[in-house]
Amino acid sequence: MKIKLFKKPEDFDMDKAIDLISSSKAGGIAIFLGKVRDESHGRHVKKLIYEAYEEMAIKEMERIREEALRNFPILDILIWHRYGELDIGENTILIVAVGKHRKEAFEACMWAVDEVKKRVPIWKKEVTDEGEFWIEGDKAVMYKKDH
Repeated sequence: MKIKLFKKPEDFDMDKAIDLISSSKAGGIAIFLGKVRDESHGRHVKKLIYEAYEEMAIKEMERIREEALRNFPILDILIWHRYGELDIGENTILIVAVGKHRKEAFEACMWAVDEVKKRVPIWKKEVTDEGEFWIEGDKAVMYKKDH
């Protein structure tokens, strides 16, 4: 599957991802692998919690893939995302683009990452020393629990 959501503990198999879209015509493969980092917005991050509207997320990821294939001279592209509670250092997103040349593979990969972040209904909550924050673009909004 070139579009897939993985619920933790399931994780990406990089070799499988590359095999799925490799071609003898490919001269370049661009890979973006997102990871959970320990700092964001000046706060120490303990973990991330990704929530997804699965059906809509898959459909939007498929649209992004189709647009990438139409708008960039690439051979193929794969978009995978994880959700659930992810610890520091764990994988979050994998995008692999294959082109005859490296330039189009890099451009399509970078475009796809940006589009996934903007359009796909997957929400990220950072759990930090200062509390929990929903991340909306470049903004962090404090999560207030109802009691």
